[in-house]
Amino acid sequence: MNGQDISLVVAGVIGSGVAVVHGVLTQRLLVNPTLELSLPSLARKLIPGLLQFSTFNWFVSGLALVAVAFAQEWETKFAVGVLAASSYLFGALGNLWATRGRHFGWMLYGVAVLAIIYGLRG
Repeated sequence: MNGQDISLVVAGVIGSGVAVVHGVLTQRLLVNPTLELSLPSLARKLIPGLLQFSTFNWFVSGLALVAVAFAQEWETKFAVGVLAASSYLFGALGNLWATRGRHFGWMLYGVAVLAIIYGLRG
C-alpha cells in the first residue's frame, strides 16, 4: 500500500466518521423533534429517511473508499473516488454556505476531498 492508497483510506475514515456524528446529531436535533409534531402518516414515514439520506450516502462512500484502496485497477479507484468526492464536495459547500463557515463539517469534508484528489493522482 502506497501513500495514495493510504490517502484514500484516510478520506474514507474521515467521511464515515463525520457521517456517524452527522447521523446522530440529525436524529437528535431534527428527526425526533419533527416527529413529535402532528404530521400526516406519509410525512412521518418520509422525514427520517430524507433527513438521513446524506448520512447514509457519506457513510457508504467512506466504506467504499477504504475498500477501493486495496483494489489494483486504477479505473475502479477513479470511479469510486469521483463519486465519493462529488458527494463530499457537495456536502462541504452546502455546509459552508448554510453555516457561513461556523461549522467544522465543511472543513473535514474539504480535507477528505483533498485526500481523495491526492489518492487519485497518477
